[in-house]
Amino acid sequence: MEIVGLTEENIKKISSIKKESDEILKGRLQSFRKFQKMDLPDFGPRIDIDFSKIIYYKSGDDHLRSDWNQVLKPIVDELDTLGVLESEAHLDGMGVQYESEVIYHNMLEELRSKNVIFTSIEDGMRRYPNIFEKYFGKIVSNGENKFAALNGAVFSGGSFIYIPPHTHLDRPLQSYFRINSRNMGQFERTLIVVDDDSSLHYVEGCTAPTYSESSLHAAVVEIHVGRGSKCRYSTIQNWASNVYNLVTKRAEVLEDGEMEWIDGNIGSYKTMKYPCCLLKGDRSQGTCITISVASYSQEQDSGARMIHLGRDTKSNIISKSIAQNGGNATYRGKVLISKDALASESIVKCDTLILDEKSKSDTIVTNSCHNKSSNIEHEATVSKISDDNLFYLMSRGISKEEAMELIVLGFLEKFRSELPMEYAVELNQLIKRNL
Repeated sequence: MEIVGLTEENIKKISSIKKESDEILKGRLQSFRKFQKMDLPDFGPRIDIDFSKIIYYKSGDDHLRSDWNQVLKPIVDELDTLGVLESEAHLDGMGVQYESEVIYHNMLEELRSKNVIFTSIEDGMRRYPNIFEKYFGKIVSNGENKFAALNGAVFSGGSFIYIPPHTHLDRPLQSYFRINSRNMGQFERTLIVVDDDSSLHYVEGCTAPTYSESSLHAAVVEIHVGRGSKCRYSTIQNWASNVYNLVTKRAEVLEDGEMEWIDGNIGSYKTMKYPCCLLKGDRSQGTCITISVASYSQEQDSGARMIHLGRDTKSNIISKSIAQNGGNATYRGKVLISKDALASESIVKCDTLILDEKSKSDTIVTNSCHNKSSNIEHEATVSKISDDNLFYLMSRGISKEEAMELIVLGFLEKFRSELPMEYAVELNQLIKRNL
């Protein structure tokens, strides 16, 4: 089934397909009305999307399965060539979304015995309403921006995760998102709740084939980090160069909690993504380590936001950007330390590597501290590959191309070191293919 065009009638069709309650449909229609009234962002890349031509829902299989043998073979074969099936061996659980529906979800039996929940957003909505309704739409409002409102109107798929109190997972949970159609829009909604004194590492991967027509990815991610808990969210997006990647991500962090965003942006036509930590509790911490690689025709507008509300809170932002072949890699960030966030600290470090004369990079920051006992440090560097470094490596018998690869991978080492080994290896290959 395929639904094209953004109308109230089509939103009702999506809700009907998913057998949603009247309350959920009401929320969708409210979001649609907000979307209609809101303007496109007045900053960042120019967004040129004909919303009437986007496919807002498409699925040939809307059944959620936990056995690959029950998934359509052509889809399994395609995902297998991308390495998705192989990566499951390194995980505590995996979910896969293909077009608009989550088609596969599985988790180790040990986690089920601990009452861990890892399922699709629709399944979570139906089966765990008490948890779902407490957090859904509360961390990221559907009126946050035009694309959050769009997601609120047409969301489909995504993950729902609940980690009970005093529960620590040994290995990551992963979700994989695939767009496989021309003019396809993917609007997954992810809700993660890490309850008190617990921990989670969640990994997300995204890809799409290249078509002449543009595709749209407008996701929303909401994360609750409880008291004394830790959540790490790692993502490497390698969308095709025709995809608009416009994502809203935010985590609220309570007392002594810690949130880490490990965010990689390699593909896509235009990206706007600024993971945010709302440090509500005293002694809470937020970290965001990002990389952006922009090549020909690409605009990577990414960064981070840290909002300090609790006392003795700490945030750390590390941004690595690479621009080549006329690409534009921009860091855009915000740090706000409120008047009540006494004795708080934030460190921001932005480094850019520009590989040719045609490329561009900007650092656009807003730093604001509203009390005298706190401080913000900000450092930014822009550099090119040193001729001396190239000469040194080439004098050791290394070709110029291999020398450039080594220098770039060294530049990105801080990001790579935060990934599980198998994902760091995958990132190396992606970077090499994009140089």
